[in-house]
Amino acid sequence: MKKILIFGVGLIGGSIALKIRQKKLFDQIIGVGRSGGTSLTSYVSNGMLDVAIEKASEEIASTDLIIIATPVAQTKKILADIYPFINEKSVITDVGSTKSDVMAASKESLKEKFNQFIGSHPIAGSEKHGASAAKSQLFENKDIIITPHDNSLNSKIDYLRKFWVSLGGRVSNMTPEIHDEIFSTVSHIPHLLAFGLVNLINNKSNKDQLLNFAASGFRDFSRIAASSPEVWRDISLANKKAILNDLKLYQDEISSIIKLIEEENTNDLNQYLIKASTTRSEWIESQK
Repeated sequence: MKKILIFGVGLIGGSIALKIRQKKLFDQIIGVGRSGGTSLTSYVSNGMLDVAIEKASEEIASTDLIIIATPVAQTKKILADIYPFINEKSVITDVGSTKSDVMAASKESLKEKFNQFIGSHPIAGSEKHGASAAKSQLFENKDIIITPHDNSLNSKIDYLRKFWVSLGGRVSNMTPEIHDEIFSTVSHIPHLLAFGLVNLINNKSNKDQLLNFAASGFRDFSRIAASSPEVWRDISLANKKAILNDLKLYQDEISSIIKLIEEENTNDLNQYLIKASTTRSEWIESQK
């Protein structure tokens, strides 16, 4: 019997389960919830999962694929807990938005079984979170980054690549360091800026009035501030170095805008805005 075990059946973990169910990729889908199996009972009833368990040790030994889909700060403990029970056929991966910390944690926790772990990051998130937001088509034509290491077994890499492709993803390899630098700039910083904008409004005395008049510009910019605070707290700390570097670079951009407006430098301000507008338009065109 082919088994998959998913720690953290939220948006990503739940979407994986739904797609597996749709394509009949595994004979049994097992979920482990934050508070044990009881938190996932309804997802067994609705068919997303076959089994919800309280302790993973009883199922790990016969599991083909183990996916950790929890906030990244929980990964190290989960790996340490399951380490004694992992059999040599199992492939282990995560779905976290940071990779350097996860790879270091897996090396420390899994010891000689580290060669069975390969990091993953499906670029398929949403501001919605929880298993109720899961959808089977979440990974369709989405980029999936995997981060093999020097000790990774080729057979495990091939298995994981084929798994993500079967879910509809486009798979590419990347080092954890390059991954974290890239996604600090194009994902982590935008989320933090969205949180910051909403808190700017929270800190104003006329907050309610501002929100009453907020329209599409605010809606588009702030959409991702509705994302899971726990997830983004953990990402911010896990990718601290790259994020702080990018935040400082963004401070420089803010300073430049302030200076241009203060000096009423019409021409340079116009050129600054044109440059950004052109890059955004060209990027959108390239995505078609």
